Amino acid sequence: MSLKEYFENALSVDAYKAQMKVNQTEMQQIYEQFETPEDARVAELKDRHLRVLAISEDWCGDAMMNNAVLLRLAEQAQMEVRFALRDSNLDLIDQYLTNGTSRSIPIYIFMDENFEEVAVWGPRAEGVQAFITDSRQDLPPKDDPTFEEKSKAKHQLAHDAFLSTPAFWNDVYTSILNKVAQ
Repeated sequence: MSLKEYFENALSVDAYKAQMKVNQTEMQQIYEQFETPEDARVAELKDRHLRVLAISEDWCGDAMMNNAVLLRLAEQAQMEVRFALRDSNLDLIDQYLTNGTSRSIPIYIFMDENFEEVAVWGPRAEGVQAFITDSRQDLPPKDDPTFEEKSKAKHQLAHDAFLSTPAFWNDVYTSILNKVAQ
């Protein structure tokens, strides 16, 4: 399928929110609390009439935070956002693998009026990635009997940080804007 077909078949923002079973409240909380910084580049984005195809899943903590920030930016820049569920669109996500191997989400595909790709962002802003890398340094090897329990604790730590750290939200906002407003 073409990007246009993926976009046309994707969920509207309201439909995506309505189907959420995980992180819906948390995503909404970040969305309501995030105040977008002033940035002159947003006006330039308005003039470009971009669309965004977001590859996401509601269970993903990164998506919980990043989608809320994306939706605020999209409002500012008058970009239409649609959501393609990763697990139902493996052929799509496989075109946007992280490091060539990982189906990490969210991935945001920014398209012009002709549905031509102009930028791709995801799955994390650099500052957020640094936090995740640092927080996971002390995990035992995957074959360690305590790995799963300790890994779940690290996921919870990240989830809580994503929910309560406005500096991360600003980092995501700036990172997305830097990518798409080039």
